[in-house]
Amino acid sequence: MLTPLPSIEHSKSEINFKDQIFTYLIYWKWFLLSILICILSVSIYLRYYIVEYGVNASILIKDEKKGGTSELSVFSDLNIFSGRSNVDNEIAIIKSRTLSQNTVKELDLDISYFSEGRVVNREAYSDSPFKVIFVNKSKDYYDRDTVFTISKVDNRKFILSDAQKANKKLFLFGKNIHSSLGDFIVLNNQNKNSGDIIVVKTALEKKAVSFAGKLSVFSQEKTNIINLSISDPVYKKGLDYLDGLIAQFNIDATKDRNEIAENTKEFINERLEVITNELEGVEQDAENYKKGNQLTNLEADAQMNLQMQSEYQKQLITAETEIKVAEYMLLEVKRSKASDLLPSNIVSSSQSSSTYINQYNELVIKRKKIAQTGTNANPVIQDIDNQLSSLKLNITESLKSRINDLVINKRDLDGQRSVYQGKIGQVPTHDKRINSIDRQQNIKQSLFLYLLQKREETQISLAVTSPKAKIIDSAYLTGPISLSKNVFYLAALVLGFLVPFIIIFITHLFDTKIKNRHDIESKVSIPFLGDLPRSENNEVIKSNSRSSASEAIRMIRTNLEFMLAHVPEDKCKTIFITSSIPKEGKTFFAVNLATTIAFSGKKVLLIGLDIRNPKMDKYIDIPAKGVTNFLSKPNQIIQDFVVPVKDFTNFFALPSGVVPPNPVELLMNSKLGEMFETLKKEYDYIVVDTAPVNVVTDTILIAKYADAFVYIVRSNVLDKRMLKFTEALYKENKLPNMSIVLNDTDIQKSYGYGYGYGYGYGYGYGYGYGYGYGVDVEKKSMSQRVLSKFRKNKPKT
Repeated sequence: MLTPLPSIEHSKSEINFKDQIFTYLIYWKWFLLSILICILSVSIYLRYYIVEYGVNASILIKDEKKGGTSELSVFSDLNIFSGRSNVDNEIAIIKSRTLSQNTVKELDLDISYFSEGRVVNREAYSDSPFKVIFVNKSKDYYDRDTVFTISKVDNRKFILSDAQKANKKLFLFGKNIHSSLGDFIVLNNQNKNSGDIIVVKTALEKKAVSFAGKLSVFSQEKTNIINLSISDPVYKKGLDYLDGLIAQFNIDATKDRNEIAENTKEFINERLEVITNELEGVEQDAENYKKGNQLTNLEADAQMNLQMQSEYQKQLITAETEIKVAEYMLLEVKRSKASDLLPSNIVSSSQSSSTYINQYNELVIKRKKIAQTGTNANPVIQDIDNQLSSLKLNITESLKSRINDLVINKRDLDGQRSVYQGKIGQVPTHDKRINSIDRQQNIKQSLFLYLLQKREETQISLAVTSPKAKIIDSAYLTGPISLSKNVFYLAALVLGFLVPFIIIFITHLFDTKIKNRHDIESKVSIPFLGDLPRSENNEVIKSNSRSSASEAIRMIRTNLEFMLAHVPEDKCKTIFITSSIPKEGKTFFAVNLATTIAFSGKKVLLIGLDIRNPKMDKYIDIPAKGVTNFLSKPNQIIQDFVVPVKDFTNFFALPSGVVPPNPVELLMNSKLGEMFETLKKEYDYIVVDTAPVNVVTDTILIAKYADAFVYIVRSNVLDKRMLKFTEALYKENKLPNMSIVLNDTDIQKSYGYGYGYGYGYGYGYGYGYGYGYGVDVEKKSMSQRVLSKFRKNKPKT
């Protein structure tokens, strides 16, 4: 038994790496075509690609508590606008859907204009030759979508059609057009290029959500500066939207801030009217009393008592004033509704009720904003109502507590005043009355002056109200934000390379057929004689043939001689040809091997022992009778069935004969051994075409008559998994002196082994095509190893 050949000294990783490269290089045309298609597709795509532009802006949220950021800082003693701006809250307001809707409404951004193109429609915006203005909008105007086309006829007339251009009507520019969305007019800008313009009117909600979704708002760390950015294919629209959004933010903020002041002003005016009437009544009572008693001047009984009485009198007046203010405020709180704002600067800021009132007003404003987009069933509104009820209760309790404290204080002061008043003794009764009238007059006058002062403060605050957001940078263009063309072309290049690579990889991954010599040598340890390139036709090799197949056969024959080195020179060498399955080309190889040996001057006999499915008659002209006729009938002479092959010298053939019904029994006949003994005496070489070993047992039955077995494996036919069976045959020595030939290899797709034939060419193991004579160094070394291995193990005679 021939031992496995030592592996050639190449690193496995290097061989695999080169194999993988050549595996894909043979498909270079597909890679080139894929890359060209991808680049062409990207070029067409970029021709109609709509570029997105970035627009930025930045604002400063003013904080009245820090000073220097608002004119209201000089009125910081007024508690109307107390509280610091929360930047996070302002960001939420800027990104709100309501603010976006107001901006879209103000700028009419719900109406878009597109110039009609052959492939894509591009938005015209300010470059549109027409402008649509709705002068009378229907109730559901902001809830509906519509599309129509404007086609200019001349400077006075145009055609209006629906989206499908089915219904067309002629109208005049500037004239009212009635529609289900309301009345509108179309203006003609004669300075713009005219063409078909598609007008798209989008529902307000959709458009607002679209803009809000593209808007990015974030604050700079540790500052009140907010940066805004948006992207849009029409950068002018992005500029207008950001500027409009900031303007709407300031309008809404100013409106909210002025609402409290307006309510306070209204409350003060109402109270001033009441106090004026009461003050006039007290003054009239004083005048009537003095006239009735003919009083002009009053004297004090004791200077000291009068001074003390006067001091307590002042404190008593102050206490009574505060009681009245608290009672007025308590009355206002009780009769106010959930949506009413409470006066915030009537009660002193040092009292707890002032804090509750400010919190109450903030919640009322918040509830009004949320109620614009929701109902009373909204959980947020219900929560706010609960908070308002709680705050209102706190305000009431705080005011009641304050009144109780003031009443107690007043009682103490009144007691102290009465002590000193009692000491006066003989103060006329009318003096008491006058003092009572004066006290009432002073109270009313103090309230009157207090309210006048607050009204003026409120008027001043309304007059100097400034925008809440100071514009640092108005909207400006930052440039295109879409990917550059180079990125697209690079992606096309990568994709063009990956698509065929993946397809080839998957194809090879699921392809289990043997492709090349490497697939065989990686699976079995059987000596490899060579590979036989694909033949353009199935003709038998001629003596003058210089095709790649003929040169490969000659090289395999040379390598085969080393496998037969153990057979003496004067003895006949018997070579059996077999394969795993049918249609692997064993008969074609057997015929051409016999022909090639005959060309060297040796007498060769080709025997067809594939008696189940004989194929020799496809290549050479032979009779129908042969081996089976000899084995099945007694008294037959084998030489009678041997025929010379036409057009060849020293080449004879022994046909298979008639297909028998009992092939196994025939091959087990002892006459078969006698046949080989007889024929070996007459021929130098006997080449035997046998049956496939993986299909029937015929070949194994006659294997004992062979000096060497050539196992044919056909590329793209035999499954790699079947090589396990072949390896088992070799290791178990069921086919003696076994070697392998790879048949039907595609030279153009070969990535590891090649041929170069013709004058001055040689066959070699290696990559590409090699020039030279005879056997390549590595192949020659392989043959010498086989010979030396045999000679080393050959028994001595």
